[in-house]
Amino acid sequence: MRPFPLLLLLFLAIPLLEVMLLIRVGGVIGALPTVALVVLTAVIGVALLRRQGLATLQRVQQSVDAGRLPALEMVEGVGLLLAGAFLLTPGFFTDALGFALLVPALRRLLAAWVLRRGILLQAGHGRPGGGGAEGGAPEDGSRTIEGEYRREDE
Repeated sequence: MRPFPLLLLLFLAIPLLEVMLLIRVGGVIGALPTVALVVLTAVIGVALLRRQGLATLQRVQQSVDAGRLPALEMVEGVGLLLAGAFLLTPGFFTDALGFALLVPALRRLLAAWVLRRGILLQAGHGRPGGGGAEGGAPEDGSRTIEGEYRREDE
């Protein structure tokens, strides 16, 4: 599926859903408590986001220091970025999505799924394993092998 129609649908559906939820909650608890609740969830979410962001950054540094590619941690960082965007967007549905992305086990599971599927590479029209400008074997089938050599004169 092409991403543009999906994004257009999301940009239309999510605000409508948020407005409906805000009106319903406001009708039950009142307007001022609804606004206070939205602000409170944003403040709590940002505090949790900061803490988990720093922990993820530490894991990235540990992976790099150990000589491992921090792919899982980097995708988790993207998840945290999305969580922050959702938490700062006023509304209950986006707050629920943001808080769900702040659950470490769920975020790691989602990040592993994204890496397994190669979704990030597909979005950039690359392939797992690379190809062409993204790295790996070029389209013409030739290969470049990196290495070192030493000339020994006879």
